[in-house]
Amino acid sequence: MNTPASVSPTPYAPKYTPKWLVGLTLAAAIGIPGAILGAILLLTPIVQPATLDAITREWLGQDPATWYWRPWLGAGMLALVAFVLVNFGAIFSGMCVWYERRVAGRMQSRIGPNRQGLGGFLVWIADAVKMLLKEDLVPADADALVFRSAPYFVLLGFALTLVVTPFGQSLIVADLNVGIMYITSITALVVVGVLLSGWASNSKWALFGGMRSAAQVISYEIPAGIAIFVPVLMAGTLSMQGIAAAQGGLPWEWFIFRNPAAFIAFFILFTAQLAESNRTPFDLPEAESELVAGYLSEFSGFRFALLMLAEYGNIWVLSVIGSILFLGGWQIPFVGNEVYANLRGTGVLPSAAWFGLQAVSMAVLVVKAAFLSNVIVWLRWTLPRIRVDQMMALSWKYLVPAAFGCFVVTLLWEIAAVEAPAISTITGYVLTAGALLLLVLFVRQIFRNIAAVQGDKLDLSNW
Repeated sequence: MNTPASVSPTPYAPKYTPKWLVGLTLAAAIGIPGAILGAILLLTPIVQPATLDAITREWLGQDPATWYWRPWLGAGMLALVAFVLVNFGAIFSGMCVWYERRVAGRMQSRIGPNRQGLGGFLVWIADAVKMLLKEDLVPADADALVFRSAPYFVLLGFALTLVVTPFGQSLIVADLNVGIMYITSITALVVVGVLLSGWASNSKWALFGGMRSAAQVISYEIPAGIAIFVPVLMAGTLSMQGIAAAQGGLPWEWFIFRNPAAFIAFFILFTAQLAESNRTPFDLPEAESELVAGYLSEFSGFRFALLMLAEYGNIWVLSVIGSILFLGGWQIPFVGNEVYANLRGTGVLPSAAWFGLQAVSMAVLVVKAAFLSNVIVWLRWTLPRIRVDQMMALSWKYLVPAAFGCFVVTLLWEIAAVEAPAISTITGYVLTAGALLLLVLFVRQIFRNIAAVQGDKLDLSNW
């Protein structure tokens, strides 16, 4: 039925958000991640064996070498820390899903989620509840045991990396002297889980997705592993904390700017990590236009939630790895490592000032990791998915030779830096200035693009 010309359409009423819902949203946005990070800040120093021995000796009056309950105390503390870390991964994953959906809406000139809480922030909690309540389906012809267990391999491959992933200067569960090698090894469980998910589903689409993932991860592990050895050579250690401690708090003291080869190696590692985590433009294992949803096609409910948790949680892992290896990690400008030792105190537990400085180092690392996570989300909605042959050619024809070149140049660079220490300082200043110039030009282009579309701007008043 045609509308009379005299009748004007009803204007769209802006959405009204009640004050109590605004308060609930702010409490969830600040309180939940703040509580988890606060628990990590308090628990990770206590769970260290030396601290537990001191607590056993000074507070409980027992000899830690002979007391029967000492191993149980350590196991209980580790279980508590593991519970906190897994919940951190789940919360980060959920919040990252909300953020990505908002960014996608903005980049595609649409509103995005805006109903569950202020700005739709509570949508990730609603999604979690929904997936927990959905029916857990297992295809009739699937290998039920393998199908049910496959998501747990993927979850373990993500969760176990948090054991050696720092959250601050001393905020780490286990500072292994081979920490970075442990991470590259344990993430192989993700490949096992994805491959088992595709095979056990007894579906051609799922099997193709699993096979693609195996080929993709194995191919990109090579340039990633070689690129990782660039900061390892510069720091002289495989420890995650040792690599961060070898850098400084100022940009020109970061590894990415102290060596031209390290600057290139950072982008090689970042690209390879995107491919290993199946993120666009390398999301071929779950290419919905070709394979329905790839290895995810037959999963539902809680197991689908576990696979999504691992996928989005890996965004944090690769962001932290990039920050630790190349961007100075938790280093605070003008604060040397000796300051932490001086503030530690002589008590069983560190002093309040020590915990305060650790909180600052945690904030520095979180900001850097959040920046890289934003770039990962941004790339997904900017670049198109590449073809399988392009993906393999990029790894074997370009990234692998470039990574080898960076490795050799770093060897020669470190030899030259021993003879002339000023070379790293000069390179740091030059590359930092060049990166700052590129950033200024980039921001300038962004404002130009915004100004160019002012006449064709979507009304986002209902955000």
